[in-house]
Amino acid sequence: MKKNKTFIVNIDGSSGSGKSTAAKLIAKKFNWSVLYSGLLFRYAAKKIIEQKPKNKVFYLKKIFNKINYGKIQKMNLHTPEVSEFSAVIAKELKVRKIIKMFQKKYVKQKKTIVLEGRDMSKIFHNADVKFFVVCKPIKIAAKRRWLQLNKGKKNISFNQVLKDLKKRDFMDRNRKHSPLERDQESVYINTAKLNIKAVLDKMSKIVGKKLKDKYGS
Repeated sequence: MKKNKTFIVNIDGSSGSGKSTAAKLIAKKFNWSVLYSGLLFRYAAKKIIEQKPKNKVFYLKKIFNKINYGKIQKMNLHTPEVSEFSAVIAKELKVRKIIKMFQKKYVKQKKTIVLEGRDMSKIFHNADVKFFVVCKPIKIAAKRRWLQLNKGKKNISFNQVLKDLKKRDFMDRNRKHSPLERDQESVYINTAKLNIKAVLDKMSKIVGKKLKDKYGS
């Protein structure tokens, strides 16, 4: 790609659909940066749980002004407590605005980037390529997540994972600010019957074509 050019890929969708893995692999394939929106909310949730600030909005503004995203990626932010609380604060408009400001600043710095998150298409609605990824029926998504968690030796039942996914999707779809919904321009992908290679191949072809259309070979 020509120097100083920009290209943004959005990967939006439901919990447990494999969008995080897809984002990582697409970014690796094209040698781009990647930003996980969910990690930012999880980080905010973890810091609030740990520090218990009197004014969480003021506190979050302060920490997001000097945030090191590289360090966040290495943190353990997938505990049940953090997961549940991140869904709660994601409903708060003032919290969303703070994180949105960081996202926009980060994207401006990186220029070529893959964005993964449940509402990225609303924030970066002019992205070059948009994907909306689901895994239906949701039991397949729950089984994948359960197997993933068990590899990490986390003692959690399949029924609990299924319950958590259903709860998170319900909260995301019904929150007042930026609810989870498909952008009309997004490419719909159901990963239930696809392995990760098939998903990567499908996305790569679409991204590659758009790149060629925008900048030539």
